[in-house]
Amino acid sequence: MITELASAAGGLNDRLTELLENVEARLQAAVRSPEPDIDELTRHLAAAGGKRLRPALCGLTSFLGPDAANAETEISATVVELTHLATLYHDDVMDDAPMRRGVVSAQQLAGNSAAILAGDVLFAKASSLVAQLGPEAVKLHAVTFERLCFGQLRETLGAPDDVSPRDNYIHVLAEKTGSLIAASARYGVLSSNGSPEHADAVAEFGERVGVAFQLADDVIDIMSDGDVTGKTPGTDLREGVETMPILLLKERAAAGVIDEDGQRILDLLAGDLGDDTVDESVALLRGHEVMDDVRALAREWSDSAIDVLDPIPDGEVKDGLVAFARLMVDRIS
Repeated sequence: MITELASAAGGLNDRLTELLENVEARLQAAVRSPEPDIDELTRHLAAAGGKRLRPALCGLTSFLGPDAANAETEISATVVELTHLATLYHDDVMDDAPMRRGVVSAQQLAGNSAAILAGDVLFAKASSLVAQLGPEAVKLHAVTFERLCFGQLRETLGAPDDVSPRDNYIHVLAEKTGSLIAASARYGVLSSNGSPEHADAVAEFGERVGVAFQLADDVIDIMSDGDVTGKTPGTDLREGVETMPILLLKERAAAGVIDEDGQRILDLLAGDLGDDTVDESVALLRGHEVMDDVRALAREWSDSAIDVLDPIPDGEVKDGLVAFARLMVDRIS
Protein backbone atom coordinates (compact mmCIF):
# COMPACT_ATOMS: atom_id res chain seq x y z
CA MET A 1 0.00 0.00 0.00
CA ILE A 2 2.84 2.41 0.82
CA THR A 3 4.53 1.48 -2.47
CA GLU A 4 1.35 2.37 -4.36
CA LEU A 5 1.07 5.67 -2.52
CA ALA A 6 4.70 6.61 -3.24
CA SER A 7 4.21 5.67 -6.89
CA ALA A 8 1.15 7.92 -7.15
CA ALA A 9 3.23 10.79 -5.78
CA GLY A 10 5.37 10.63 -8.92
CA GLY A 11 8.55 12.65 -8.64
CA LEU A 12 8.26 12.70 -4.84
CA ASN A 13 8.67 8.92 -4.69
CA ASP A 14 12.38 8.82 -3.85
CA ARG A 15 12.21 11.57 -1.23
CA LEU A 16 9.13 10.08 0.39
CA THR A 17 10.70 6.64 0.47
CA GLU A 18 13.87 8.04 2.05
CA LEU A 19 11.85 9.92 4.65
CA LEU A 20 9.92 6.79 5.61
CA GLU A 21 13.16 4.85 6.00
CA ASN A 22 14.42 7.54 8.38
CA VAL A 23 11.13 7.50 10.28
CA GLU A 24 11.33 3.72 10.66
CA ALA A 25 14.81 4.05 12.17
CA ARG A 26 13.57 6.74 14.58
CA LEU A 27 10.55 4.60 15.50
CA GLN A 28 12.57 1.49 16.24
CA ALA A 29 14.91 3.57 18.42
CA ALA A 30 12.01 5.28 20.21
CA VAL A 31 10.32 2.05 21.31
CA ARG A 32 13.46 0.71 22.99
CA SER A 33 13.68 0.60 26.78
CA PRO A 34 16.79 0.18 28.95
CA GLU A 35 15.57 -2.92 30.83
CA PRO A 36 15.44 -6.11 28.71
CA ASP A 37 12.04 -7.43 29.81
CA ILE A 38 10.39 -4.04 29.37
CA ASP A 39 12.23 -3.52 26.10
CA GLU A 40 10.80 -6.77 24.74
CA LEU A 41 7.31 -5.53 25.46
CA THR A 42 7.58 -1.90 24.29
CA ARG A 43 9.15 -2.84 20.95
CA HIS A 44 6.91 -5.87 20.42
CA LEU A 45 4.38 -4.40 17.98
CA ALA A 46 6.76 -2.01 16.23
CA ALA A 47 9.02 -4.96 15.44
CA ALA A 48 6.04 -6.86 14.02
CA GLY A 49 5.73 -4.33 11.19
CA GLY A 50 2.61 -2.55 9.98
CA LYS A 51 1.38 -0.40 7.10
CA ARG A 52 2.84 2.89 8.44
CA LEU A 53 0.01 4.76 6.72
CA ARG A 54 0.08 7.67 9.16
CA PRO A 55 3.81 8.43 8.73
CA ALA A 56 3.36 8.15 4.96
CA LEU A 57 0.53 10.69 5.01
CA CYS A 58 2.54 13.02 7.23
CA GLY A 59 5.48 12.80 4.87
CA LEU A 60 3.33 13.37 1.79
CA THR A 61 1.60 16.49 3.13
CA SER A 62 4.93 17.98 4.15
CA PHE A 63 5.53 18.60 0.45
CA LEU A 64 2.82 21.28 0.58
CA GLY A 65 5.23 23.52 2.47
CA PRO A 66 8.51 25.17 1.48
CA ASP A 67 10.63 23.02 3.82
CA ALA A 68 9.45 19.50 2.99
CA ALA A 69 10.61 16.21 4.49
CA ASN A 70 12.84 17.74 7.14
CA ALA A 71 13.81 16.54 10.61
CA GLU A 72 10.63 17.96 12.13
CA THR A 73 8.61 15.98 9.60
CA GLU A 74 10.43 12.81 10.62
CA ILE A 75 9.79 13.48 14.31
CA SER A 76 6.12 14.28 13.63
CA ALA A 77 5.69 11.06 11.65
CA THR A 78 7.34 9.09 14.45
CA VAL A 79 5.02 10.70 17.02
CA VAL A 80 1.85 9.70 15.17
CA GLU A 81 3.02 6.13 14.68
CA LEU A 82 4.07 5.81 18.34
CA THR A 83 0.64 7.09 19.34
CA HIS A 84 -1.03 4.61 17.01
CA LEU A 85 1.03 1.75 18.44
CA ALA A 86 0.10 2.76 21.99
CA THR A 87 -3.60 2.64 21.13
CA LEU A 88 -3.15 -0.89 19.74
CA TYR A 89 -1.77 -2.11 23.07
CA HIS A 90 -4.81 -0.69 24.85
CA ASP A 91 -7.31 -1.88 22.21
CA ASP A 92 -6.02 -5.42 22.44
CA VAL A 93 -6.54 -5.43 26.20
CA MET A 94 -10.10 -4.13 25.87
CA ASP A 95 -10.90 -6.61 23.07
CA ASP A 96 -8.95 -9.51 24.63
CA ALA A 97 -7.36 -9.96 21.21
CA PRO A 98 -5.08 -13.01 20.93
CA MET A 99 -3.09 -11.77 17.92
CA ARG A 100 -1.97 -8.50 16.38
CA ARG A 101 0.01 -8.07 13.17
CA GLY A 102 0.64 -11.80 12.94
CA VAL A 103 2.18 -12.09 16.40
CA VAL A 104 0.84 -12.81 19.87
CA SER A 105 -0.72 -9.66 21.33
CA ALA A 106 1.06 -7.89 24.17
CA GLN A 107 -1.44 -8.85 26.85
CA GLN A 108 -1.18 -12.50 25.85
CA LEU A 109 2.57 -12.12 26.15
CA ALA A 110 2.73 -10.38 29.52
CA GLY A 111 -0.79 -9.87 30.91
CA ASN A 112 -3.26 -6.99 30.85
CA SER A 113 -1.55 -4.74 33.38
CA ALA A 114 1.85 -4.96 31.70
CA ALA A 115 0.31 -4.37 28.25
CA ILE A 116 -1.57 -1.27 29.45
CA LEU A 117 1.58 0.12 31.03
CA ALA A 118 3.63 -0.62 27.89
CA GLY A 119 1.08 1.37 25.90
CA ASP A 120 1.38 4.18 28.43
CA VAL A 121 5.16 4.14 27.98
CA LEU A 122 4.73 4.60 24.23
CA PHE A 123 2.30 7.49 24.79
CA ALA A 124 4.91 9.06 27.07
CA LYS A 125 7.64 8.58 24.48
CA ALA A 126 5.43 10.23 21.84
CA SER A 127 4.82 13.17 24.20
CA SER A 128 8.54 13.54 24.84
CA LEU A 129 9.27 13.64 21.11
CA VAL A 130 6.49 16.11 20.28
CA ALA A 131 7.81 18.49 22.93
CA GLN A 132 10.71 19.14 20.54
CA LEU A 133 8.29 20.59 17.98
CA GLY A 134 6.84 23.52 19.91
CA PRO A 135 3.53 24.51 21.52
CA GLU A 136 1.31 24.13 18.43
CA ALA A 137 2.44 20.57 17.86
CA VAL A 138 2.08 19.74 21.56
CA LYS A 139 -1.49 21.08 21.60
CA LEU A 140 -2.38 19.06 18.49
CA HIS A 141 -1.00 15.93 20.16
CA ALA A 142 -3.01 16.58 23.33
CA VAL A 143 -6.26 17.28 21.48
CA THR A 144 -5.81 14.15 19.36
CA PHE A 145 -5.11 12.01 22.42
CA GLU A 146 -8.23 13.38 24.07
CA ARG A 147 -10.31 12.53 20.99
CA LEU A 148 -8.92 9.01 20.89
CA CYS A 149 -9.97 8.49 24.49
CA PHE A 150 -13.40 10.06 24.02
CA GLY A 151 -13.99 7.81 21.01
CA GLN A 152 -13.16 4.71 23.00
CA LEU A 153 -15.35 5.87 25.86
CA ARG A 154 -18.27 6.53 23.56
CA GLU A 155 -17.90 3.10 21.98
CA THR A 156 -17.81 1.54 25.46
CA LEU A 157 -20.79 3.49 26.85
CA GLY A 158 -22.92 3.30 23.71
CA ALA A 159 -24.98 5.95 21.96
CA PRO A 160 -26.60 8.77 23.97
CA ASP A 161 -30.40 8.67 24.01
CA ASP A 162 -30.70 11.49 21.46
CA VAL A 163 -28.21 10.03 18.94
CA SER A 164 -28.96 7.21 16.52
CA PRO A 165 -26.73 4.12 16.67
CA ARG A 166 -25.55 4.78 13.11
CA ASP A 167 -24.59 8.41 13.82
CA ASN A 168 -22.92 7.37 17.05
CA TYR A 169 -20.92 4.72 15.22
CA ILE A 170 -19.69 7.20 12.60
CA HIS A 171 -18.76 9.60 15.43
CA VAL A 172 -16.76 6.84 17.15
CA LEU A 173 -14.92 6.06 13.89
CA ALA A 174 -14.06 9.74 13.43
CA GLU A 175 -12.76 10.00 17.01
CA LYS A 176 -10.92 6.67 17.26
CA THR A 177 -9.44 6.51 13.75
CA GLY A 178 -10.10 9.74 11.87
CA SER A 179 -8.59 12.00 14.54
CA LEU A 180 -5.10 10.50 14.34
CA ILE A 181 -5.09 10.32 10.54
CA ALA A 182 -6.21 13.97 10.50
CA ALA A 183 -3.39 14.88 12.89
CA SER A 184 -0.89 13.01 10.72
CA ALA A 185 -1.88 15.07 7.69
CA ARG A 186 -1.83 18.34 9.63
CA TYR A 187 1.57 17.59 11.19
CA GLY A 188 3.09 17.24 7.73
CA VAL A 189 2.01 20.73 6.71
CA LEU A 190 2.99 22.26 10.06
CA SER A 191 6.44 20.66 9.97
CA SER A 192 7.22 22.18 6.57
CA ASN A 193 5.83 25.66 7.31
CA GLY A 194 2.87 25.22 4.98
CA SER A 195 -0.22 27.42 5.00
CA PRO A 196 -3.05 27.15 7.56
CA GLU A 197 -5.52 26.72 4.68
CA HIS A 198 -3.67 23.65 3.45
CA ALA A 199 -3.33 22.28 6.99
CA ASP A 200 -7.08 22.60 7.57
CA ALA A 201 -7.92 20.98 4.23
CA VAL A 202 -5.71 17.92 4.68
CA ALA A 203 -6.86 17.48 8.29
CA GLU A 204 -10.49 17.33 7.18
CA PHE A 205 -9.40 14.96 4.41
CA GLY A 206 -7.68 12.73 6.96
CA GLU A 207 -10.69 12.58 9.24
CA ARG A 208 -12.99 11.48 6.42
CA VAL A 209 -10.46 8.98 5.13
CA GLY A 210 -10.31 7.48 8.63
CA VAL A 211 -14.06 6.84 8.59
CA ALA A 212 -13.81 5.30 5.10
CA PHE A 213 -10.95 3.08 6.27
CA GLN A 214 -12.93 1.70 9.20
CA LEU A 215 -16.06 1.12 7.14
CA ALA A 216 -13.93 -0.83 4.69
CA ASP A 217 -12.61 -2.82 7.64
CA ASP A 218 -16.21 -3.68 8.56
CA VAL A 219 -16.54 -5.30 5.14
CA ILE A 220 -13.18 -7.05 5.38
CA ASP A 221 -14.07 -8.47 8.80
CA ILE A 222 -16.92 -10.39 7.15
CA MET A 223 -15.63 -11.07 3.64
CA SER A 224 -11.94 -11.83 4.19
CA ASP A 225 -10.33 -15.22 3.79
CA GLY A 226 -8.81 -16.03 7.16
CA ASP A 227 -6.12 -18.20 5.58
CA VAL A 228 -4.94 -15.19 3.56
CA THR A 229 -5.37 -12.36 6.07
CA GLY A 230 -4.51 -14.25 9.25
CA LYS A 231 -7.65 -12.75 10.83
CA THR A 232 -10.64 -14.91 11.70
CA PRO A 233 -13.72 -13.73 9.74
CA GLY A 234 -16.36 -12.26 12.03
CA THR A 235 -13.91 -11.18 14.71
CA ASP A 236 -16.03 -8.13 15.57
CA LEU A 237 -19.16 -10.28 15.79
CA ARG A 238 -17.42 -12.68 18.17
CA GLU A 239 -16.55 -9.74 20.41
CA GLY A 240 -20.14 -8.49 20.40
CA VAL A 241 -19.22 -5.35 18.45
CA GLU A 242 -22.08 -4.01 16.32
CA THR A 243 -20.37 -2.74 13.19
CA MET A 244 -22.11 -1.02 10.27
CA PRO A 245 -23.59 -4.15 8.62
CA ILE A 246 -25.42 -5.03 11.83
CA LEU A 247 -26.53 -1.46 12.46
CA LEU A 248 -28.02 -1.27 8.96
CA LEU A 249 -29.85 -4.55 9.47
CA LYS A 250 -31.27 -3.22 12.74
CA GLU A 251 -32.46 -0.10 10.93
CA ARG A 252 -34.28 -2.32 8.44
CA ALA A 253 -35.82 -4.34 11.24
CA ALA A 254 -37.04 -1.18 12.98
CA ALA A 255 -38.56 0.03 9.72
CA GLY A 256 -40.26 -3.33 9.13
CA VAL A 257 -38.45 -3.95 5.85
CA ILE A 258 -35.91 -6.62 6.85
CA ASP A 259 -35.76 -9.86 4.87
CA GLU A 260 -35.69 -13.40 6.25
CA ASP A 261 -31.90 -13.80 6.12
CA GLY A 262 -31.35 -10.41 7.73
CA GLN A 263 -33.70 -11.27 10.60
CA ARG A 264 -32.00 -14.64 10.99
CA ILE A 265 -28.64 -12.86 11.38
CA LEU A 266 -30.01 -10.57 14.07
CA ASP A 267 -31.66 -13.48 15.89
CA LEU A 268 -28.40 -15.44 15.85
CA LEU A 269 -26.37 -12.52 17.19
CA ALA A 270 -28.89 -11.88 19.95
CA GLY A 271 -28.07 -15.29 21.42
CA ASP A 272 -24.92 -17.13 22.42
CA LEU A 273 -21.97 -15.99 20.31
CA GLY A 274 -20.37 -19.39 19.92
CA ASP A 275 -18.36 -20.44 16.88
CA ASP A 276 -21.31 -22.08 15.13
CA THR A 277 -23.49 -19.01 15.62
CA VAL A 278 -20.86 -16.59 14.34
CA ASP A 279 -19.93 -18.86 11.41
CA GLU A 280 -23.56 -19.04 10.27
CA SER A 281 -23.95 -15.28 10.69
CA VAL A 282 -20.82 -14.63 8.61
CA ALA A 283 -22.03 -16.99 5.87
CA LEU A 284 -25.40 -15.22 5.70
CA LEU A 285 -23.84 -11.76 5.73
CA ARG A 286 -21.50 -12.65 2.87
CA GLY A 287 -24.49 -13.21 0.64
CA HIS A 288 -26.58 -10.33 1.93
CA GLU A 289 -27.08 -7.05 0.08
CA VAL A 290 -26.36 -5.09 3.25
CA MET A 291 -22.65 -5.63 2.55
CA ASP A 292 -23.05 -3.67 -0.70
CA ASP A 293 -24.62 -0.86 1.33
CA VAL A 294 -21.55 -0.74 3.60
CA ARG A 295 -19.22 -0.76 0.59
CA ALA A 296 -21.17 2.16 -0.83
CA LEU A 297 -20.89 4.07 2.46
CA ALA A 298 -17.12 3.52 2.55
CA ARG A 299 -16.82 4.87 -0.99
CA GLU A 300 -19.01 7.85 -0.12
CA TRP A 301 -16.68 8.79 2.72
CA SER A 302 -13.62 8.28 0.51
CA ASP A 303 -15.17 10.48 -2.20
CA SER A 304 -16.09 13.13 0.37
CA ALA A 305 -12.47 13.17 1.54
CA ILE A 306 -11.32 13.89 -2.00
CA ASP A 307 -13.97 16.62 -2.32
CA VAL A 308 -12.37 18.70 0.46
CA LEU A 309 -9.03 18.84 -1.36
CA ASP A 310 -10.05 21.81 -3.55
CA PRO A 311 -7.65 24.20 -1.74
CA ILE A 312 -4.73 21.86 -2.52
CA PRO A 313 -3.00 22.74 -5.82
CA ASP A 314 -3.01 20.17 -8.58
CA GLY A 315 0.19 18.16 -8.70
CA GLU A 316 2.02 15.26 -7.15
CA VAL A 317 0.87 15.83 -3.57
CA LYS A 318 -2.78 16.04 -4.54
CA ASP A 319 -2.41 12.98 -6.76
CA GLY A 320 -0.90 11.12 -3.82
CA LEU A 321 -3.73 12.19 -1.49
CA VAL A 322 -6.37 11.04 -3.97
CA ALA A 323 -4.55 7.72 -4.29
CA PHE A 324 -4.42 7.47 -0.48
CA ALA A 325 -8.21 7.89 -0.25
CA ARG A 326 -8.81 5.38 -3.03
CA LEU A 327 -6.50 2.81 -1.44
CA MET A 328 -8.63 2.84 1.71
CA VAL A 329 -11.60 1.40 -0.18
CA ASP A 330 -9.95 -0.45 -3.07
CA ARG A 331 -9.37 -3.24 -0.55
CA ILE A 332 -13.10 -4.08 -0.70
CA SER A 333 -13.59 -4.04 -4.48
